[in-house]
Amino acid sequence: QVQLVESGGGLVQAGGSLRLSCAASGRTFSNYAMAWFRQAPGKEREFVAAISRNSITYYADSVKGRFTISRDNAKNTVYLQMNSLEPEDTALYYCAAREGVLVTIPRNVGSWGQGTQVTVSS
Repeated sequence: QVQLVESGGGLVQAGGSLRLSCAASGRTFSNYAMAWFRQAPGKEREFVAAISRNSITYYADSVKGRFTISRDNAKNTVYLQMNSLEPEDTALYYCAAREGVLVTIPRNVGSWGQGTQVTVSS
């Protein structure tokens, strides 16, 4: 399995921006579809954004138009640019990978990162 390490979380005011990064190692990164999920306290883990091996993207309705997922295969890294952040975006954000096909459901994820905390203050 691929190993994933997230970074870039933090505390930001509502309306601000953050960029999350997820560095992959251990396998051929370009073979993997990548995704971001998040989990707020007391809630289930939910899909945020996904990117296929050839960079087709897909977003949850709640973040569409505000978040952008991208990947750099030369750096084995996937990014999540988050703009116009809202308090409702506060959660632990997880990077996820699945070899081959796009992944949008937690049970279909092959590898998880450890998570990075994003806190948006009002």
